[in-house]
Amino acid sequence: MVGSYNYLLVVASALISVLASYSAFDLAERVTASRGNVRLAWLTSGSIVMGIGIWSMHYTAMLGFRLPVPVLYHWPTVLLSLLFGISASAIALFVVSLKRLAWLEGLAGGVFQGGGIAAMHYASMASMRLPAMCHYSPAIVALSVLVAICGSLLSLRLTFAFRVQATGRRQRKAASALLMGAAVCSMHYTGMAA
Repeated sequence: MVGSYNYLLVVASALISVLASYSAFDLAERVTASRGNVRLAWLTSGSIVMGIGIWSMHYTAMLGFRLPVPVLYHWPTVLLSLLFGISASAIALFVVSLKRLAWLEGLAGGVFQGGGIAAMHYASMASMRLPAMCHYSPAIVALSVLVAICGSLLSLRLTFAFRVQATGRRQRKAASALLMGAAVCSMHYTGMAA
């Protein structure tokens, strides 16, 4: 079965990814600067906003993939994929809000965040209902998970490194958002290629 992409939705998914990443970096600063119940409120709301942003990017991109058959979605699985996205975001925001980011904590945070993003993507794919069989290339699936983990490691490191520098903060945040947005898109479209 041959599919094609609606490139307007592909561009929209990339923009959503970059904007969600920028929001995530901005929220990470707020989580870091807060204490007590205010910190918990920022962490919770930030996780929800970031998770919905990444999830929206994935579903916009999936809607941009056109198949010659009708495609429906199983809502409980759709909601499960959203939960994975929010959970991955909570891990990311918690890790970057730590006072110091040791090598092992950064690695664990990147693996859990990247794994959560990959879980969200493949749960989203599992939510599709169509008159066809879906098969995956294990090597490309592994590559997509690796891309998600590497992108997560990079974003955590960038967020942590930039949060203490006062000058040029907006430019660095914008550059980091472009990089993270590209990483999220790369993971999605690599997963679609699988």
